[in-house]
Amino acid sequence: MTVRPLHPAVALAALTLALAGATAGVAAHAQTAAPPSRPPAAVKGGTAPAARPAAAAPGLTVDRVARGRYLVNTSGCIDCHTPFKPGPQGPEPDMSRHLSGHPEALKMPPVPVLPEGPWLVVSAATNTAHAGPWGVSFTANLTPDPETGLGNWTVDDFKQTIRTGRHMGRGRPVLPPMPILVYKNFDDADLEAIFAYLRTLPPVRNRVPEPWAPKN
Repeated sequence: MTVRPLHPAVALAALTLALAGATAGVAAHAQTAAPPSRPPAAVKGGTAPAARPAAAAPGLTVDRVARGRYLVNTSGCIDCHTPFKPGPQGPEPDMSRHLSGHPEALKMPPVPVLPEGPWLVVSAATNTAHAGPWGVSFTANLTPDPETGLGNWTVDDFKQTIRTGRHMGRGRPVLPPMPILVYKNFDDADLEAIFAYLRTLPPVRNRVPEPWAPKN
C-alpha cells in the first residue's frame, strides 16, 4: 500500500481545525473549573442582585452547582427559607429575598393561644416563623453572607448539620418544621452540591432571630 503525502493546503486546514478544537476544550475546562475570585456584594434585606459564584467555594463546578440548584428547587427549601408575600393567586415566595430566611425587620408578636383540640402549630404569613411544642423557630438565612448567613460555614459544617440535626453539627438542635429525618438521607455528593449552589447566591445581610423556648 502506497502512502501519499497530503497536499500542503489540506495539511494546513487539518492543523488549523485541530488547534481550534484544543483551544475550545481548554476554554471550556477553564470556565467549568475556575470560579470567579470575588464574591457578590451583600444586600440588606432588599432586592438581591444577580447571582454570581462566591469566592473560596471548593468544588464549585457547573455540574455540581446545577445539581444543587435542582435539589434545592425540588426539596421544599424555598417554601420555608424564602419569605412569602401576597400574590394575585395568594401567598407566593418573595424571590427578591431568595433563601434569606425570616425577615429581620418582622418582629413577631406573642404566639396566639390555641384552644384545646387537634390544632398544634401556628405559622406566620411569611411561612418563616413556626410555633409548636418546641417553642418558636425561625427559618435560617441560607445565603453566603458572612455575618448573618452561611458565609463562614464549611461544607463539613453544612453536612454535619444535616447529618446530626444540630447547628453546625455541634450546637443547638435544628427545630421543626425542618425535615432533618428526610434530608439526612441525602448522600455526601448531594449535600456538597446543595452547599455549592448556596454559595453562588447573592449574600443577603439578614439576621434571623434566635428560637424562642417553649413556655412550659
